Amino acid sequence: MSGDIMMSSDDEKPIGLKRAQNGQNGHVASNGNGRPASDSSMSEDEEMPLSQASRVKSEPMTPVRALKRKKPQSNNSSSDEETPLASSPAKRATSGAVHMNGALQATTTTRANGKSAVKESTSDDEDEDDHLPIIKGKRATNGNGAMKPPKKKVKKEGEEGDSDDNTPLVSKAPPRQKRKMKKEESDADDESFSDDDKPLKKAPAKKPTTKRVKKEEAANSETPVSKKRGKAKKEEGAEAGPQKGKKRKKEEEEEKIYRWWENQEFHGEDNSVKWHTLDHNGVYFPLPYEPLPSQVKMKYKGKPVDLPPESEEVAGFYAALIEADHTKDAIFNRNFFNDFKEVLKKYPPRDGTKITDLSLCDFRPMFEYFESEKAKKKAMTSAEKKELKAAKDALEAPFTHCIIDGRKEKVGNFRVEPPGLYRGRGEHPKKGTLKKRVRPEDVTINIGEGVPIPKPNVPGKWKDVQHDNTVTWLATWTENVNGNHKYVFLAAGSAIKGQSDMAKFEKSRELKKYVERVRQDYTTELRSKLMADRQRATAMYFIDRLALRAGNEKGDDEADTVGCCSLRCEHVTLQPPDQLIFDFLGKDSIRYYNQVTVDQQVFKNIKIFKDNKDDEDQLFDRVDTAKLNKHLQSYMKGLTAKVFRTYNASITFQEQLDQGTPKNGTVQEKLNAYNHANRMVAILCNHQRAVPKTHEQSMGKMRDKLRGFKYERMKLRHALFAIDSKYKKEKLYAEDESDLDDDVIAEHEGQLKERDLEKVEKKFVKDNEKLAEDGKEPLADSVLKQRRKEVEEEYKRLAKERGTGKATLKRDRPTEKIEDAIAKLDDKIKAFKLQMEDREAGKEVALGTSKINYLDPRITAAWCKEHDVPIEKIFSKTLLTKFPWAMEVESDWKF
Repeated sequence: MSGDIMMSSDDEKPIGLKRAQNGQNGHVASNGNGRPASDSSMSEDEEMPLSQASRVKSEPMTPVRALKRKKPQSNNSSSDEETPLASSPAKRATSGAVHMNGALQATTTTRANGKSAVKESTSDDEDEDDHLPIIKGKRATNGNGAMKPPKKKVKKEGEEGDSDDNTPLVSKAPPRQKRKMKKEESDADDESFSDDDKPLKKAPAKKPTTKRVKKEEAANSETPVSKKRGKAKKEEGAEAGPQKGKKRKKEEEEEKIYRWWENQEFHGEDNSVKWHTLDHNGVYFPLPYEPLPSQVKMKYKGKPVDLPPESEEVAGFYAALIEADHTKDAIFNRNFFNDFKEVLKKYPPRDGTKITDLSLCDFRPMFEYFESEKAKKKAMTSAEKKELKAAKDALEAPFTHCIIDGRKEKVGNFRVEPPGLYRGRGEHPKKGTLKKRVRPEDVTINIGEGVPIPKPNVPGKWKDVQHDNTVTWLATWTENVNGNHKYVFLAAGSAIKGQSDMAKFEKSRELKKYVERVRQDYTTELRSKLMADRQRATAMYFIDRLALRAGNEKGDDEADTVGCCSLRCEHVTLQPPDQLIFDFLGKDSIRYYNQVTVDQQVFKNIKIFKDNKDDEDQLFDRVDTAKLNKHLQSYMKGLTAKVFRTYNASITFQEQLDQGTPKNGTVQEKLNAYNHANRMVAILCNHQRAVPKTHEQSMGKMRDKLRGFKYERMKLRHALFAIDSKYKKEKLYAEDESDLDDDVIAEHEGQLKERDLEKVEKKFVKDNEKLAEDGKEPLADSVLKQRRKEVEEEYKRLAKERGTGKATLKRDRPTEKIEDAIAKLDDKIKAFKLQMEDREAGKEVALGTSKINYLDPRITAAWCKEHDVPIEKIFSKTLLTKFPWAMEVESDWKF
């Protein structure tokens, strides 16, 4: 990192040396300095801020004055389609506990097909149930009770579909309607839609004069009205239909978001009815294996081996990894080869080769073939990639959604995991084991009674078909490696998942009422004469103060990971007079290393618990997770050790934000404060990750970008000097940019030149592709040569300016504009330096896990509203889809 960037003191220390203490909660948190394992809780796509991606639009809830040329909108819209999520007004006031709107009364309407449909209206009844299970017998509505049928979108012939797993099911704003509508069209609308579904329209009025129409259009339109009627008509047509020159992607059929959080008619918890009708197409199985070309074969003792497809597929799994770290691991290799030999027994080589030694196997020919195929795919044109994606989306489209109680909901993990080699986490004893192909005969599906049974997309029949409306999974099977049950559920943004999330955070929020009593009791019991009570109290101390997981017993064939109740004596070391050193593998084999100061009585207890025990013995031999959770139930219904972890994470986050957010800071300074608070939670919960392999490369790119800003600022200063030498004496412009000497400038200009030449070539190819699509002649090579020549001449000019202290801009600008541009660059440089500090500080901490699982999203939503920070800079599109219920809190909401 360039030397002129100052890093924040605390966050720059290695994670293993950091300690974070929250004075109000008594939390002590620090991070291990051991080798952290990778955290895969959240993909890079999920971490990408929405400011860099397409934004989710929403319709305003506040009344808007009807305008002459306004797009028609429904008065019962339930989504804020016209305002950014970051600045949308809160819909209702909330107090300490979440206030829900009145329950909706169910009334029955009859549709044209004779089937009854449910229509909802408001009711005065309220329900205080915190668990918020599934709403009974409700169909998708638009928020005020009217059913909203899905609207098909007319597409141009030849348009390709574009599936986006992160896109919420919201309806797009209807296209702008013509001012004059035929009576027949209105009648058709009356037949197919209810009154509530129609856009608000004024009664037909007398046709105004042309002059008056133009005046009204000018008053109501954001853009000036064209003087020429032909141009105005052209613009109006462009607004109503697809814009000329732009390719529009085909959009999936979308429905209104089901605003379940505004309804209080919920089912009970466990074995209650979760749905009444459920229709889906099952799961998507990976396509059958395609054998490699005949010339691509693995070798044994230097000779090609003719493997049948079943054995060749397993060999290919290993071949694809031969340059990865996995194949350097002895356990991985042993497990793979044992399973490979079992497959070879069943499907032996056709040429009779006996394979008995992994070290004599040469998978290089297969690896090279896979790499060449990757290179071919990467070299595809954008049109070819789109075509390939469209074909893949078409195959998967029937499995992406289901119909539950008349609502269209996205399915989460609808794809069955393909076969491969199990990689596990950390030192998992089964890494390298063959994950067998899952077939329809292995899968049980859950579907509503009376609906057609779906047919699998590969040959075979379902293991079983059941109709259990007390569970929310759509399909299940048992994987062969660890014997775990795999389930297919609805997507994160579904009503069922949303209610589960809200119930979880409300449960942890409710703990605020009881936490002091729980702490008083376990503090008293630290001195209990009953050893079981004393051990339980000590375990509770660790769970509360250190946010440790409760932990469960592990089998011999599972990774040796532990939690609080399963700690062994070897995992805790006494450091007199009052410190404990924890060192063990936690969930996902991530090392937990923490040296903490504890109460004197806790230190004494651990010493007692370890007396006369070996290192392998249980530290808490009279406590287990079940007993601990049963004890916690006596304080509050549904209270478990896991609730404490969620509570401590959210309350710590809220306090860190309240203490550390600069009220008058820039957006980037506020974002840094937010990420710092998130890091404190991640350290508390031990959400470590290994420093990404691409971190240094990423920081290098950021340094290059910062240098680009400085270079641009230097050129602007030199342009001022060329206009008027008096600017050389002004303090703001006189000093040169740091770390920009002639060599650095020459290197930077060289990089810019390469980039510009690459852009020229890409644009040339793209232009020719477009011309070919339109059936026109491609551009001549001389056009490319001319464009390259212009770039070369521009950088020759820049080279001549180097070292002169003067510069000429591509286009003339007044000095005021140049001064403004320099001021903007100063702000941009300052914000970018803060961004670099934040990236460096968080390189060993996984922030995504906290956002998804432990931090109440309403804290973030309220904080963004209070401090005018766009929520898209914090929540990815996936998280906005997952937590729509959290976006409507008031700015003063607190956890």
